[in-house]
Amino acid sequence: QALCAAPMFEVRWRWDAGIALALPRFRGGKKIPPQIARMNAEDLLASVFPDQVACAENLPGEIEVPDHPLVRQTIRDCLEEAMDIDEFEAVLRKLESGEIRVVARDLTEPSPLALEALNARPYAYLDDAPLEERRTQAVMSRRWLDPTEAADIGKLDPEAIARVCTEAWPDAATPDELHDALLWLTFMTEEECRSSAMWPRLMEDLALQSRVTRISVGRRNVWVAAERRALFESPDESLVEIVRGRLEGLGPVTAAQIADSLDSSETKIDGALIALQAEGFAMRGHFTAASAQEEWCERRLLARIHRYTVKRLRAEIEPVTARDFLRFLSEWQRVLPGARMQGSDALAAVLTQLEGFESPAGAWETEVIPSRITEYEPQWLDENIRAGRFIWTRLAARSGTSRADDSAARGASPIRSTPIVLLGRKHVPLWSMFADQSDSAPLTSRAQAVVEFIRRQGASFFDEIAESVGMLPVEVEEALAELVAVGLVNSDSFAGLRVLLMPSGRRAGRPSSYGARHKRRLALFGMADAGRWALVRRPTPESKERKDEAVEQIVRTLLRRWGVVFWKLLTREADWLPPWRDILSCCRRLEARGEIRGGRFIAGFSGEQFAIPEAIGLLRDVRRKPPTGQYVSLSAADPLNLVGILTPGARLSSLAGNRLLYRDGLPVATLAAGEVQYLEDLPPKEQWEAQTALKRRHAPVALDEMELPASNT
Repeated sequence: QALCAAPMFEVRWRWDAGIALALPRFRGGKKIPPQIARMNAEDLLASVFPDQVACAENLPGEIEVPDHPLVRQTIRDCLEEAMDIDEFEAVLRKLESGEIRVVARDLTEPSPLALEALNARPYAYLDDAPLEERRTQAVMSRRWLDPTEAADIGKLDPEAIARVCTEAWPDAATPDELHDALLWLTFMTEEECRSSAMWPRLMEDLALQSRVTRISVGRRNVWVAAERRALFESPDESLVEIVRGRLEGLGPVTAAQIADSLDSSETKIDGALIALQAEGFAMRGHFTAASAQEEWCERRLLARIHRYTVKRLRAEIEPVTARDFLRFLSEWQRVLPGARMQGSDALAAVLTQLEGFESPAGAWETEVIPSRITEYEPQWLDENIRAGRFIWTRLAARSGTSRADDSAARGASPIRSTPIVLLGRKHVPLWSMFADQSDSAPLTSRAQAVVEFIRRQGASFFDEIAESVGMLPVEVEEALAELVAVGLVNSDSFAGLRVLLMPSGRRAGRPSSYGARHKRRLALFGMADAGRWALVRRPTPESKERKDEAVEQIVRTLLRRWGVVFWKLLTREADWLPPWRDILSCCRRLEARGEIRGGRFIAGFSGEQFAIPEAIGLLRDVRRKPPTGQYVSLSAADPLNLVGILTPGARLSSLAGNRLLYRDGLPVATLAAGEVQYLEDLPPKEQWEAQTALKRRHAPVALDEMELPASNT
């Protein structure tokens, strides 16, 4: 009974029914959308197995499983393929007999296995309840790394360790040099003295001059400089200084190795090492892969090992050309036709990659998102914002010379070029910390009345605002448009911005000459569907103390967006981002942790460059791939508008109406002010193909309708 009620059964049922050709896959020459296929599968299941889709509370007794081949196959797949029912029964029998002992432990987070079971992956996404209402979402887990992957982070290069050990050990060629080495090394064993063919003779010469002496330490004989002999007359009190000298010449070493050279107990050596650690002189850890014991290393030598390791890692990557980098970005940001993502689940990944990027308000759903997700639906963005995963707002301060912003201050609707960002809700205070949100232009009286009402009452619906401030609905819309233009308010869904961008005559509830099909689509764009309007959260004095955390969040986002970060690339980002010096400092810190790589990845650009490890492999692959001649048409408002930044020539204004065309990482043509400009000499036939590809769009029908001329309404 539990199996039949599980989402797993529905998934397997749809698969088996599709394989058995009991469900159509295409209709009218087009593939049936996933949501329609799911509805067809549920209808078929209701006719074959009605008890499965019925409410369990209304079913008397056990569920009656019909004798149907699809039902039998689905149950077998669930029990034997997705699960191992035989082994599960064996485990239950062992638990009952006591052969398996159960031990309960309180943990700070679910284990990876428990988290998978708790969230019912990969079937929980089929739950009919909204994501924000699922109880499984109440249990969150921190990022978990595989032990082998975690061990690789910050791993030191064995060659760097060997090189530093060689450099640290003295290389004396004269008696004076050997005497100086003994002064800071404190002592040298007989075996170490014989490591060089010259040293036994030099040591005898120094002994004849009474500059060194050989003393017995336990069962060992060691050579000591005459000035250092006092340390060994009371070794227990002087052990810290003796061990200090040894660390300066040995590199990574275990306490057992130092104890063996002094014929001392390891406990005493541990005490001396801990004292040196408290001074900040020594550091402990697992530095060499061959050693299973804890090692100690002098701080200066460890820093040198780390520098050599970083230098070796940086030298591994051969820089690629700007053209190959643009080819990489087309695949990295999934704007290639064959690399685009599908389904509502892909939207969160796209928004996470584009978090904090400023794009005109009218370009997000007409250009930026549809160029990365096939068959994008506007309600997907509404669901993500309504669930509290993302918000939309304006972070950039208004320009006092902008005619469009001046019109917004007079109460007009926000123009489609208003810079809007999409942010993760929990990251809003961090991003807002750097944006200059001061606005010198005064608000109109209507906007002031609306913002004061929201400040007093909190988040409110449109009809509540209209009734309380005593304005007509159209006046409230104009006031909200003004507040959106200055970045003071936003709504519970993207529909709130979408409706303000649409001409008033084409919103829900307004007269329209569209047909019934268009009216059904336009019904999505009404003020009643915008949800509540609220003030955008601003950074508090306490949050401003988290500047380092905010910079790290922005750096990680930039690395997700571009794969490789360097100074020139930040020209495409917002002006209010933290300065390059802060970003550079954070990147160096992440490189020191082993989380990212520094080096020269893109040729032709000065300054330090940093990349995430997964991007490095893709860069290598792109360099080996031959050109395909495939066109990629993008809006100039897209993040990948890098004309004039990574390529020679003038920049293309980041307006939603402008377009650019790439072919194998090279800009071929641009469209600005309605005129096509070719950046390469192309034959007439290729010019026609390029112009056709340049004007090709990927926007959904409902959003294309937003751009129809006002005379049609």
